[in-house]
Amino acid sequence: MASHGTQLLGPRPLEETGPLKLRAFFGLPVPPTRREPLSRYLEACASIAPNFRWVPPANLHLTVRFIGAVERDLVDGIAESLAAQGLPGFELELGDIGTFRRGRLVRVVWMGLRSGALQASELAERLEAACGRAGLAPESRPFQPHLTLARARDRDGGLLPVLPEAPHIESWHAQELVLYQSRLGRAGALYEPLRVLRLD
Repeated sequence: MASHGTQLLGPRPLEETGPLKLRAFFGLPVPPTRREPLSRYLEACASIAPNFRWVPPANLHLTVRFIGAVERDLVDGIAESLAAQGLPGFELELGDIGTFRRGRLVRVVWMGLRSGALQASELAERLEAACGRAGLAPESRPFQPHLTLARARDRDGGLLPVLPEAPHIESWHAQELVLYQSRLGRAGALYEPLRVLRLD
């Protein structure tokens, strides 16, 4: 029993904690048939460069707009705004390997686009405009369409050995823009689709 003058602290009321937020982004998924050859390539790269975290094949996607920690209603509103516009589909083809660097150290390994970069950039512009209407701060970096393959385990980056030649991946028609929730855990990130917007 509490003595006089001592206040027991129970759970805070829901109205004080605020609405639940989630970590969200919009992306273009890589179809399963295109992930298979990439899976073998990623396995080979992981054995050569273990100082990088190579993306699990199921997580492969092209990020169009990272949103961050926001309320579900906000990203649902952005998705509704985009769906009402009628977004066009387009052909995508992966290209060469590239890196984001800090001096000699590599921070990110990625594949660029051989085709579809212009259409992906136009989609990113429309998404950026919808984010602005929803009250989000503008993206600080220019959009560069790419497929992230790995990130350095060290935050400052790492030395990247020579990688095998990237496989040729057949082009595909991008038909979906997906709103994902990113759940971070010890085993890595898990991407859960929240909304799928058809690209006609």
